[in-house]
Amino acid sequence: MSVTALVGAQWGDEGKGKIIDILAESADMVVRAQGGNNAGHTVVVGDETYKLHLIPSGILYDGTDCIVGNGTVVDPKVILEEIDGLTSRGINVSRLKIDARAHVILPYHIVLDGLSEDARGKGDIGTTKKGIGPCYMDKAERIGIRMCDLIDKNIFEEKLKRNVEIKNNIITKLYGGKPVDLKTILKEYNSYAERLTSFVTDTSVLVYDAIKAGKNVLFEGAQGALLDLDVGTYPYVTSSHPISGGFCVGAGVGPTLIKDCLGIAKAYTTRVGKGPFPTELNDEIGERIRNVGQEFGTTTGRPRRCGWLDAVILRFAVRVNGLTGIALNKLDTLTGLKTLKICTSYEKNGKIIKNFPADIEELKDCKPVYIETEGWTEDIGNVTRFEDLPKAAQKYVKLIEENVDCKVSMIGVGPKRTQNFNR
Repeated sequence: MSVTALVGAQWGDEGKGKIIDILAESADMVVRAQGGNNAGHTVVVGDETYKLHLIPSGILYDGTDCIVGNGTVVDPKVILEEIDGLTSRGINVSRLKIDARAHVILPYHIVLDGLSEDARGKGDIGTTKKGIGPCYMDKAERIGIRMCDLIDKNIFEEKLKRNVEIKNNIITKLYGGKPVDLKTILKEYNSYAERLTSFVTDTSVLVYDAIKAGKNVLFEGAQGALLDLDVGTYPYVTSSHPISGGFCVGAGVGPTLIKDCLGIAKAYTTRVGKGPFPTELNDEIGERIRNVGQEFGTTTGRPRRCGWLDAVILRFAVRVNGLTGIALNKLDTLTGLKTLKICTSYEKNGKIIKNFPADIEELKDCKPVYIETEGWTEDIGNVTRFEDLPKAAQKYVKLIEENVDCKVSMIGVGPKRTQNFNR
């Protein structure tokens, strides 16, 4: 039996899709437990590229059950588009199940997301405007509509009427926007419900039974540890819990059932949206990393901010997730750089800071303290063993391990699933 949680160890976009795809091949079940279609995984299988936003990457394997857990927020239109897209490419989606407790993203969530973000002006957070945050707000306010409500026409209509009245008051009176139309939403979402009913069930039972039966279960993370609502760089965070503890709440399982936790990190650091970024490179090297690494968002296409690897962040990820290993992606992107840098601590007013600050205001004033090491020029795209990497690349990986107190157990040297090896 293998029960593994896979999480992003930076600000998201670490290349989780590829690692998930590799591990999903031997998994009996893949579970998504937080976030919504604000996340995206790009998976390359042979000559085919798949961009998944809600459906777990295990869907690409016939024998793998795929779970969208109770901690996710589901846009019915988006998930049906994904289902149809996969079906048209010959992918069997019959093993997909969506938890009855998962909350539903509705048109007023998307409208409010855009209006509230625009109202912030220069103080905007940089959301994807997919309605994720407003949906989680309704969940916390206990007025949310769940999948079990959506597939019951009478309950859905009753709850939708109440919510549309509330939301239209906010949309029109607070933001001066155009109201959403109840009848239009009701008709559209009833049609979605008809198609989704067969996918909806109590998935926590399925996950528990699979683990107890000794099956291989993979918990698929979205976003990254630094975007966690509680421990991330608040307020520049997502609205859920991308850390390992989020799987317990978002999939309905106890923490003792998860045995290992693998953190996914790039060989450098990126982030999307606003917020402090100590190792950011606003120069030719940063631009080179962005272009060589194809650092553009799967969901939005936005260019990512790029910088040197930040070991302070990775130590934070090791601590809050209880990482048992790190999968280091995109080592090949650094090929050709004469000198590489790793941030091992921060400096503020002459004081050295080893641990990632809880206060974003403190982080804004932190300057990176680097160690430098020699780069390499050899093409490593076909390397399949750690020992065959250039000595400089081996040293770079070992320096990361020494500074984050966690073993690098997998290394990625290209976008294809074959360009990855265990260590």
